[in-house]
Amino acid sequence: MAQRDEELFQNFIDGDESALRELMERYGDSLTLYLNSYLHDIHTAEDLMIEAFARMVSARPKLSENSFRAYLYKTGRNLASRYHAGLLRRHAFSLEELEREPESRELLENIVSAQEKHRILHLCMGRLDAEVREALWLVFFENMSYEECARVLNRKAKQVDYLLQKGKRLLREELEKEGVTDAGY
Repeated sequence: MAQRDEELFQNFIDGDESALRELMERYGDSLTLYLNSYLHDIHTAEDLMIEAFARMVSARPKLSENSFRAYLYKTGRNLASRYHAGLLRRHAFSLEELEREPESRELLENIVSAQEKHRILHLCMGRLDAEVREALWLVFFENMSYEECARVLNRKAKQVDYLLQKGKRLLREELEKEGVTDAGY
């Protein structure tokens, strides 16, 4: 049975370096993707993910049950907000995407279709109010509970529920404007 996050963090504080590695393996990629959704710069998101872990290591907060992930994401969110406030938005161009060669016409069509759906979803999410977008991301992409999301956003669970209901309705409307009628919300 896997150890709870809070136990692992306490083990790290008590000197077990492997516990921090385990937590970084559990949450490093998902935190990076979350931060990237906010910053639109994967390299900066990776840097801020590492800094979020470093700040937790430095602060060594006393964590209650089921609070590690929310504390980590809130730390990352605060770092991203500070970073974003100091810079104009930049969009990176990736040469890696040009290097991929599909194996067949069918694969190419699948890749293009998936990329188009991904692009439309992110376009529509980008049209939403930042707090609504963030609540949707945390609950549906990061699989956070309403309580965890509420801690990250400094809101009550009931407010998160309202944000999600509003967000699903607005996202459905935006997707319909783009011709997506089978979004499944």
